[in-house]
Amino acid sequence: MRYREFGNTGVKVSLLGFGAMRLPEEKVNGEYRVKEEESIEMIHWAFEKGVNYIDTAYGYCHHQSEIVVGKALKGWRDKVYLSTKMPTWLVEKTGDYRRFLEEQLKKLDVEYIDFYHFHGLNEERFKNVVLKYDLLKEARKAKEEGLIKHISFSFHDRPEVMKRLIDVGIFESVLCQYNLLDRTNEEAMAYARQKGLGVAVMGPVGGGRLAASDVLKEALGGRVRSTPELALRFVFTNKNVCVALSGMENMNMVEENVRVASSFKPLTEQELQAIDSFIEERKKKQEIPCTSCEYCMPCPNNVAIPEIFRLMNYYTVYGLREYARRQYQNIGSDEKDERRRADACVECGRCEELCPQKIKIIERLKEAHKILG
Repeated sequence: MRYREFGNTGVKVSLLGFGAMRLPEEKVNGEYRVKEEESIEMIHWAFEKGVNYIDTAYGYCHHQSEIVVGKALKGWRDKVYLSTKMPTWLVEKTGDYRRFLEEQLKKLDVEYIDFYHFHGLNEERFKNVVLKYDLLKEARKAKEEGLIKHISFSFHDRPEVMKRLIDVGIFESVLCQYNLLDRTNEEAMAYARQKGLGVAVMGPVGGGRLAASDVLKEALGGRVRSTPELALRFVFTNKNVCVALSGMENMNMVEENVRVASSFKPLTEQELQAIDSFIEERKKKQEIPCTSCEYCMPCPNNVAIPEIFRLMNYYTVYGLREYARRQYQNIGSDEKDERRRADACVECGRCEELCPQKIKIIERLKEAHKILG
């Protein structure tokens, strides 16, 4: 296994981290339950092969992930770094930070947490939760007491917001999205490393989406065994990535990911250029040039225009056909979901008047429904 310095935290973390968000589950009497024995076997196998960072969260796997991870840590606690997250969206008062922390320590059955994250931090939550309830003071206090070792945040917002959060000066590591499909945070990740933060990334295989594509493998002309291997090597090649968290749900995934991380060879500049050129060439030919600016929204008929175009690009550019079709069918499938698929378009033309990219939206929606529907 390969290891990297985790910012200025003083620890070295394995290039591959075990994401405990997708542990195998089964439905028993209408309720989901994690398959404990299988999950613990997977986790222990990864630990034995050198993985020394495991990540969970308060609500993962129907609130059972932390319990299973805690059981898997027995006998490994002093060899593995534990990461979990406090659910910022459930905080209603200052004391909630300590309440969640103590509950999670109990569920995990540990005396301390190495990296305790403010979960899903964005600009709104930072202002209206973290600052409003003085949670940074609570975090410092927990660290002074040894209940947490490092103050961290996981992130879902614009890159410039990540930089502002880094500049607060209290955070020691950040967890953000980064993969072949989404390189938005690349510059902010470099900024984090420059400021001494450890950088963990989630979704290195695009939340499993990239595993379904054989198109990207063509970019390197058969020099990789699988698309997941290419996706992981792409992420690992970025020196600003300290650890990549892969949500692993079966032993085959664990074995494959550990193999790639252990025998990792960085992609060369020529290979990176080949990937970029391959994707750009496909985009020129097939991409709908939608920037998700949402000037076309709201649609009077609730047609999910930007989302539909995003799925079409997944289908055509990246070859994620089954994923795109499945996600398209999910639009409006829940009674609480007011979005509508492309066939709900009544051709009023309002969206085309507002589109800065001058996309022929009506025509493209018809095409999308024909392919994805």
